[in-house]
Amino acid sequence: MAEGQSDCKGTVYLTFDTGHMGVAPLVAEVLARQRVRVTFFAADERTQDGGSSLDPHWASWWRARAAEGHEFASHTLHHTYWRADAAGADGKPLFRVQPSAGPRAGNRYTLTEAEYCQEIDAAAERLRTVTGRAPMPLFRAPGGKTSPALLAAAQRCGYTHVGWSPAGFLGDELPSERFSNQALLKRALRDVRSGDILLAHLGIWSRKDAWAPAVLEPLIQGLKARGLCFRTLAEHPVYGATRRGGPP
Repeated sequence: MAEGQSDCKGTVYLTFDTGHMGVAPLVAEVLARQRVRVTFFAADERTQDGGSSLDPHWASWWRARAAEGHEFASHTLHHTYWRADAAGADGKPLFRVQPSAGPRAGNRYTLTEAEYCQEIDAAAERLRTVTGRAPMPLFRAPGGKTSPALLAAAQRCGYTHVGWSPAGFLGDELPSERFSNQALLKRALRDVRSGDILLAHLGIWSRKDAWAPAVLEPLIQGLKARGLCFRTLAEHPVYGATRRGGPP
């Protein structure tokens, strides 16, 4: 499905976080047409169809992506933002969080290390169910917001955090009134370099001029024209080792 290794002058790693899923069918079509494999970081977020991104309605979509060779990892089940560290009476770390999905969406509260790990685990298990494949032992904190204590806690429960490269921030969550699709495309084609991890979403509620229809395919085509090939994080020199060293 992916391009031949001999054609590559460099490698980039395109990743998608979940969102309202309105552009998910289009994204899948573009990736298939361009023969590009990506890594999806999934949370169970509210969708335009009134459901959520990891509910049974979307199971066939996720399973089809698994059959195409894409990779998967956790984005925390309820898209749970880290807000601050705290400490319990026993000195163990606590994390103040605020999910944007699920039954406690918008509320701020405190999780223990074990409870935060459950948030990561729950998304991974849901992915295992809907894709029929074991996700990678990776996670991406919503908004990329973390602390050293949070990253250490995740490591203790078996997960490595993955952010994105500065040039890999593709801008699909920025306001379209200030950041046009053409400007975002031009910037990415100019700045992305081999080794970069790129970030996009399967739909952003706040952006009025949707990014994916306008930018995704021209971006892929433009980076290919520069000799860059697309790989999943299972083929990344650092993050791929987590799959090789972990359970099947």
